[in-house]
Amino acid sequence: MGRANVDPLVLVGQVRQLQAEAASLAAKNERLAAGLRRAKQRLEQVDSQLEKLRQPPLSYAVCTGLFYENKQLVALEAMVGARRMRLAVHPSVKEQEINAGSQLLINSSQVVVGVSEPMNVGEAVYVSERLDSERVLVTTSSGSSKVLQLAPGLQRENLDQPLRSGDMLAAHLEADLALGLIERTGVQDLIVPDSPNISFEEIGGLADAVSAVRDAIELPFTHPQLYRSYNLSAPKGVLLYGPPGCGKTLIAKAVATSLAHARGQGDAAFFNIKGPELLDKYVGESERQIRTIFEQARRLADEQRPVVIFFDEMEALLRRRGSGISSDMESTIVPQMLAEIDGVEALNNVVIIGATNREDMLDPAVLRPGRLDVKIYIGRPDKLAAGEILAKHLTSELPIASSELARAGSRQDALQIMIGATVEALYAASHANEILEITYVNGASRKVYASELISGAYLAAVVARAKTLAIKRELAGAEGGISTSLLLEAVAQAGREQEELNASTDSEGWLRQLGERPVMVRSVKRAKH
Repeated sequence: MGRANVDPLVLVGQVRQLQAEAASLAAKNERLAAGLRRAKQRLEQVDSQLEKLRQPPLSYAVCTGLFYENKQLVALEAMVGARRMRLAVHPSVKEQEINAGSQLLINSSQVVVGVSEPMNVGEAVYVSERLDSERVLVTTSSGSSKVLQLAPGLQRENLDQPLRSGDMLAAHLEADLALGLIERTGVQDLIVPDSPNISFEEIGGLADAVSAVRDAIELPFTHPQLYRSYNLSAPKGVLLYGPPGCGKTLIAKAVATSLAHARGQGDAAFFNIKGPELLDKYVGESERQIRTIFEQARRLADEQRPVVIFFDEMEALLRRRGSGISSDMESTIVPQMLAEIDGVEALNNVVIIGATNREDMLDPAVLRPGRLDVKIYIGRPDKLAAGEILAKHLTSELPIASSELARAGSRQDALQIMIGATVEALYAASHANEILEITYVNGASRKVYASELISGAYLAAVVARAKTLAIKRELAGAEGGISTSLLLEAVAQAGREQEELNASTDSEGWLRQLGERPVMVRSVKRAKH
């Protein structure tokens, strides 16, 4: 009924109106789609431009600081070449990748567009003092001092051990930034103290030398009050001199052990420094290593630990100044060492022991009283001393040939027989033991026997050779154990090697160890048995 009353013209008008609105909406939709297409194209163009900004060529910079606004990273401070600049940051750069010391990539517009591998190279500097958790005072290669900011990797919470005086760092000096720790094996190995466990009782054939060393070093340590009552200072150092292989290093280690036991303070710190190990081609490096060693010694001495600094082959380090037989490195090394030795007087727990077989090459300033006060000669063993040394190496725990036990009756008697026979073979003034014939200026001549070049190390080598022969014989199915015959065979082999060595080297070098100054040297050929 209602539909019959609707005017058709009205309906037609409404339809046309709806059609017009639909057409308008379609046009608007087309315009919107076109706008979206243009926006997409513009975004693609912008992305392309941004990507081009991140493409090479790019420059490198080192970050020195970060700047925030409302907790948002807005800029970086960086060293670009030799210029300190504040740079904008590309949105694609992640904030968590950046910290002081980071290596940045910047484009031609001076915008940070990336972060490269961390920078771990730079000028080598040495730590003088740690000022706080973020700063350190260093010494540069020119000798000047500078305060540097620590990169996060060098801050205390990120290190296994805190930075110490003498540590080497890689630094960017223009950026005032310390980048990383340089691990060095050379001097670091030297300044790691050993804790020897060698007693004087284990040293054979050096009773007089051991007694002199103990009097010079142990007494002031164990009876300081008595020394003070006599107004007597403990010696700062001891020089052990004599031919090589005669026990100088063993004595030094025994000193460290003895001092620790005397005070009941646990292990002693023993620095075993080889003279040539401290020599360095770079100016000032040897002196720095010497300072580092003594600084470490002082730290340990402050902990009330006995400290022994042992300089082996001392003539390589402290050669006579002005001798003209080296590169004159000693003109700076010797004064540095003298300054450190003089500084030991303020410490009660540090002993310096030097060892050399060329005492004539040492600088006189090192040997004067007040520095290396006590000089002790460690000579070659005589027959009695050789027997004592052999007894330290031929012990009852070793396998002994059953034939030796049957002949001697007991292990101890068998050892004494073997030691006695070995000593007699070594020290016999026979043609078999002749190694050199020397002639003096006045025409007199004499024979040099193998016994004059025997040392504790030589005797140990003879025993080791006999043990090797015993092992080979046992592996071959023969009688096992050490015997007199094997020891004598070892003596003969060592003698032949000594003869060959004399023939192939400068014999005067060997005679210098004996204090001889011949005008002619002739090698003696021995019969081969």
